[in-house]
Amino acid sequence: MEVVKPLTEKPVRKFEKPEVVLQPGYDYYAELKVPYGTILIDLFEDQTPNTVNSFVFLALHRFYDGLIWHRVVPGFVVQTGDPTGTGAGDAGYYLPLEIAPGLAYDEAGMVGMARTQDPNTNSSQFFITLAPAPHLTGKYTLFGRVVAGREHLFSIKQGDPLIEVRILRKKRP
Repeated sequence: MEVVKPLTEKPVRKFEKPEVVLQPGYDYYAELKVPYGTILIDLFEDQTPNTVNSFVFLALHRFYDGLIWHRVVPGFVVQTGDPTGTGAGDAGYYLPLEIAPGLAYDEAGMVGMARTQDPNTNSSQFFITLAPAPHLTGKYTLFGRVVAGREHLFSIKQGDPLIEVRILRKKRP
């Protein structure tokens, strides 16, 4: 796997819309550095391309670096991606709900977009499930799955930093 070079040196936290950054023929991953280790997420660029593109776009602009885990609900989710740290912030734009048939919040480590009551307010906040959460399936965009470092999810405490997000990719055969 290769590391995709960030587009900025310092975090940029406001945008009008995401540019297209995904390249065809690649499988994309996100590596989240937390105080307890590294979490590797396989991103579902084929099933939820708009959401994954936005997430990768933000990560390549270091948007997530240094943000806190502002919501931690044991047995349910850990959530980050809000530049204000309050649960009310966003990236300056919204994406519509993107539901892919066959994807479900059926285990710990499923990665979804947080939103307001309006289903079309996906922006920068995302959560990772700590247990199956079937009631979220079909209601919240599911765009990735933790494939390594899942044990670190259970150590995250409210206020812990998301130290860095790196984007990795590998060429498809």
